[in-house]
Amino acid sequence: MAVAAAAALVLAGCSSGSGGKKAAEGGSGAPAGRADTPRMTVALVTHQAPGDTFWDIVRKGAEAAAAKDNIKLVYSADPNAGTQANYVQNAVDQKVDGIAVTLAKPGAMKDVVARAAAAKIPVVGLNSGLGDWKRLGLLEFFGQDETVAGEAFGRKLDEVGAKKVVCVVHEQGNVGLSQRCDGLKKTFSGTTETLYVNGTDMPSVKSTITAKLKQNSALDHVVTLGAPFALAAVQSVGDAGSRAKVATFDLNNQLAGAVKKGTVQFAVDQQPYLQGYLAVDSLWLYKNNGNYSGGGEQPVLTGPAFVDRSNVDRVSRFAAQGTR
Repeated sequence: MAVAAAAALVLAGCSSGSGGKKAAEGGSGAPAGRADTPRMTVALVTHQAPGDTFWDIVRKGAEAAAAKDNIKLVYSADPNAGTQANYVQNAVDQKVDGIAVTLAKPGAMKDVVARAAAAKIPVVGLNSGLGDWKRLGLLEFFGQDETVAGEAFGRKLDEVGAKKVVCVVHEQGNVGLSQRCDGLKKTFSGTTETLYVNGTDMPSVKSTITAKLKQNSALDHVVTLGAPFALAAVQSVGDAGSRAKVATFDLNNQLAGAVKKGTVQFAVDQQPYLQGYLAVDSLWLYKNNGNYSGGGEQPVLTGPAFVDRSNVDRVSRFAAQGTR
């Protein structure tokens, strides 16, 4: 129902300026179709690493909802959980009207989320933390079940005939990424190795995957957990002279093109634009109407959905405009 309602709303663009470390504020124009409710301020705090374009799509969705809802959106991000918690604390200190946050490392966010609740600031979760959002007292959650996504991925690997797979983790300690690889191992009938790389250093990602493929020529599939890393893995396969195929979680415009060309077999799409949009819109709905999705008990799932050569043409036009 939440997805259908969001699709019916008129979206408008939102300009943004920047200030501080990876922080930005939504534009203050008055686009057509904007709500005439009192101005709100919403903080969106994520664990985005520098250069990870996945979060550009999340942010674009959040900005569209902010523009429609007459919301001043303040975005900040850092892969370091302590810094992310500090950003949430800053939002509490500034007495914002709502906070949307990712819980990639939920233990580090527990106390600051509790302080937001004590200040009577509603907090919703998105993307990471499906297993922890209720325990931490969040109002709602928007994202995919990473374990379910991983299990579906494992079955898909069986379908395409994979036998030996390496699962590339680009951020150690991120519970969502671990759940993806663990879910894959649970359902995949072949053998799986885990390879940790530094996701903030793409040349290092590429060289590490290349070295792994040279070390183990029996690997027939490289599984990455983000679109930029899949594109790096395609280069690694070529550099290593390997015959391994690449498949990935997450999608962007370049990745859709790679699926179309066949250099990436398939991708799992969790609709990050929708996650950002629904998280921000839900805070407007809660403040103005008292609405909340899932009855406070169930998450709103935005994925997983597979994208391969059979349906990539339908998806790619939306990926080209940055909404898939």
